[in-house]
Amino acid sequence: MARSSKPIRYLFEDILDFLKHNGGKTFNYKQLGAAMEINDELGRQNLTEALEALKNEGMVLEAERGKFQIKETRDYVTGTIDFTSQGTAFVTYSPEQPDIYIPARKTATALQGDMVKVVLTPRRGKGKRREGEVLAVLKRARTEFVGTIHFNPKFMYFVPDNSKIHVDFYIRQGDHAGAKDGQKVVVKIKDWKESESNPSASVVNVLGNPGEHKTEMNAIMVEFGLPEKFPDDVEYEARKLPIEITEEEVAKRRDFRSVTTFTIDPFDAKDFDDALSIKKLESGFWEIGVHIADVTHYLKPGTTIDKEAVNRATSVYLVDRVIPMLPEVLSNFVCSLRPNEDKYCYSAVFTLDDQAVIHDQWFGRTVIHSNRRFTYEEVQAIIEGGEGDFKDEIMVLDRLAKVLRNERTRNGSIFFDKAEVKFSLDEEGNPTGVFFKTQKDAHKLIEDFMLLANKKVAELLSKGDDKTESTDKGKKTKTTGVASVYRIHDVPSDEKMADLSSFVARFGYEMNLANKKKTAQSINKLLLDVRDKKEQGLIELLAVRSMPKAIYSTTNIGHYGLGFDFYTHFTSPIRRYPDVLVHRLLDARLHNQNYSNKEELEFLCKQSSEMERVAAEAERASVKYKQVEFMKDKVGQEFMGVVSGVTEWGIFVEITENRCEGLVRARDMKDDYYVFDEDNYRYVGRNNGKIYALGDQVKIKVMDADLMKKQLAFVFVEGERINAPRNHKQRRGR
Repeated sequence: MARSSKPIRYLFEDILDFLKHNGGKTFNYKQLGAAMEINDELGRQNLTEALEALKNEGMVLEAERGKFQIKETRDYVTGTIDFTSQGTAFVTYSPEQPDIYIPARKTATALQGDMVKVVLTPRRGKGKRREGEVLAVLKRARTEFVGTIHFNPKFMYFVPDNSKIHVDFYIRQGDHAGAKDGQKVVVKIKDWKESESNPSASVVNVLGNPGEHKTEMNAIMVEFGLPEKFPDDVEYEARKLPIEITEEEVAKRRDFRSVTTFTIDPFDAKDFDDALSIKKLESGFWEIGVHIADVTHYLKPGTTIDKEAVNRATSVYLVDRVIPMLPEVLSNFVCSLRPNEDKYCYSAVFTLDDQAVIHDQWFGRTVIHSNRRFTYEEVQAIIEGGEGDFKDEIMVLDRLAKVLRNERTRNGSIFFDKAEVKFSLDEEGNPTGVFFKTQKDAHKLIEDFMLLANKKVAELLSKGDDKTESTDKGKKTKTTGVASVYRIHDVPSDEKMADLSSFVARFGYEMNLANKKKTAQSINKLLLDVRDKKEQGLIELLAVRSMPKAIYSTTNIGHYGLGFDFYTHFTSPIRRYPDVLVHRLLDARLHNQNYSNKEELEFLCKQSSEMERVAAEAERASVKYKQVEFMKDKVGQEFMGVVSGVTEWGIFVEITENRCEGLVRARDMKDDYYVFDEDNYRYVGRNNGKIYALGDQVKIKVMDADLMKKQLAFVFVEGERINAPRNHKQRRGR
């Protein structure tokens, strides 16, 4: 249909789009017609009627007789844009409001994560989701991107690795920095004019050939903004730090050097930030010291090292390397609680009886001397009946830890013991094997005493926190000017718990969701009941996914997963910046001082929470790459697996023996025409009635291992459906 004879209903969007892009200006119908290239009598008549209808619906205003403009209400919002793989997007602008949907053709020059200004489209009907259009990019989330460069006879272009970057970049001649066709590179965006369909960029770093270990790991680091090394000024400042243990400083501290003390860490650990001491008192009680590296003795606020630590906020653990928060001189040497060396610590010391009841506690700066460095495996062997150094002390600590653990269970703490996938790597970084890291009593021993210290430090800090007081007119907050940093974990939503309960019922498990304590107890029972069952990995994963993410905040709401009213992070200042903050806050509180204001602490909490999320995503990406690399020589082989996700484009299957996950695309299911049951997240064969749903045990064949996309492609093997849960009426997808 020609533009000039569009019906009225098709003119609505064109008129609104034009007026929005000219917000505040007025136009008569002739000016609108000329701008919209409407030049016939029928078109002008339709335009007049459309304007009248829009005015009656309150979408446009007749500012003067015959002159129209867009109605200014709360039409504009500012938020962060999140793209889908289809090129559409959602803009998040308020925790209390639903996201704004942005059609693909209305995303303008925005890229994933950008801060954008959006004009809202008036609702077309009751209950319809709110839509909008990007008017401007206010701030780029990033300017550098990782991907592959391609050469054509006439031009070069760059394809980003991140599927949420929905456009390719144009590379001008002379901007490719010597990169070769098909190589993985880093580009920096130069500009993106509104008149152009693609941004232009220049290559700033050539990473190498795709599929190579070094290239791909460096690509992950760039993709997530992880630094390769510390800036020169940070390294220089670190080298100048006074690192000697002095008698003057020791005199200011409680001396634990004569008390039996040791560390327990992974066999490949390079930094040791916590140690335990144990001493039998004349009263018969046990004095247990939780000694944490005194990072704040060396890391002073406002220094170059401290600013870099704020930016990093956390150490990142990729499969083949650690990207530390602090320079090596601090993390691996000065602060690390290495054996047979005097070290400064910040300590939490508890007096416990044989039932692990606390009779006294003390917090402050100390000096220690670790007698022994244990690995988890060495301690586990002792717990299981073997011989070894400090056996008696380890057995006492294990017994007390189990009492503390049982108390946490009674109080509603949830225990997730999901196995962690690890790879054995050769000297070149290639995966030679896969194994699972599970938590045993040695790990739990350390965890229980660290949790105790974190909990008790949080309780102490809360005593000086802002308080809520009752008044005759209601409640009000008394602001003391004192703030604290908490590790908080919200209660899971009723909907997600109902979904989990519905799903596990298919396997014969029941949950009690009467209240939050009963829910926590049900989750613990569920995790215990599924242990060593074929559905264990799947149900553990879904249970974790049903939980909110724990974050840092100055506002305490408790920690639901642990069942604690007060909780913080005190025990890992070498690798987490919030722990550094807590050490400073605790020291200030013990000396009746005020370390920081709430606004500054809240900013640092948000920064730490965000960088923790980035670190987790980078770590997952590195594991995913190694999984694909591990499977590349297994193409054509068959494996047993479990359906771990069901989506509109196919079925995800996790291989049972190695936890590697791949996709069976819907188009590759050849034995029938399968229909995606969106309501129940399952596939149903139209003719054979076969059903594939979450939790089904299946056999697959590996068809492809794409290192560049970090994806595994599977197909089902004939007669592959081995065992399915009894009831497929579930509502949870990937």
